[in-house]
Amino acid sequence: MAEIAPSILAADFARLGEELAACERAGAERIHIDVMDNHFVPNLSMGPEIAAACRRSTRLPLEAHLMVERPDSIIPAFVAAGVGLVTVHLEAGSQTHRTVSLIHQQGARAGLALNPGTSPLLLAPLLQSIQLALVMSVDPGFGGQRFLPLALGKLSELRAMIAAANPECELEVDGGVDCDNVASCVAAGATVVVAGTSVFSASGGVAAGIGCLRERMTGISASGSQPG
Repeated sequence: MAEIAPSILAADFARLGEELAACERAGAERIHIDVMDNHFVPNLSMGPEIAAACRRSTRLPLEAHLMVERPDSIIPAFVAAGVGLVTVHLEAGSQTHRTVSLIHQQGARAGLALNPGTSPLLLAPLLQSIQLALVMSVDPGFGGQRFLPLALGKLSELRAMIAAANPECELEVDGGVDCDNVASCVAAGATVVVAGTSVFSASGGVAAGIGCLRERMTGISASGSQPG
């Protein structure tokens, strides 16, 4: 079954420790930290201090999704804060291999993200060097957006590419994931699903949000089979 990574972009920051504890109790496997610089995307969000606060508040692994123009300059600070996986955007620069190497040199796992308009084929030369590929299912920058169905085809394409080049690489989907589309994401190949609003704004609370996602994923395999 795919892992669930609640995105704290949608959390109540006045109660961040409580929100993280609720995710942990509900069975989330990791915490997703969305970092924005108001340049690469039209929004400004959290820095390494938030990552450090998360590290003090939960035992769950932390992953930082850097939606920024110059990721190299802040990667060391996020790893030092306790982040174990750092994902940068393929569109953020021309020296992507160097950035992936920097993440590894800092002692973290490396991920590469693709915007909705970017072809998965552009990841092919780097698939053997990374531990996670991330398909954006919204235009990055804001939480609460509607899921873009085009992401399903990209997930399927990347699943085949990963199987051939680096079977240990995780495949993550981020943006508008909820109880109505999570099964389709997993059937298309996702092994990690990022969920923000559908977890932290669920009518029954965090546990209900994660529980719904888990229930909808039950019996769905990353190869695309669904229960009969």
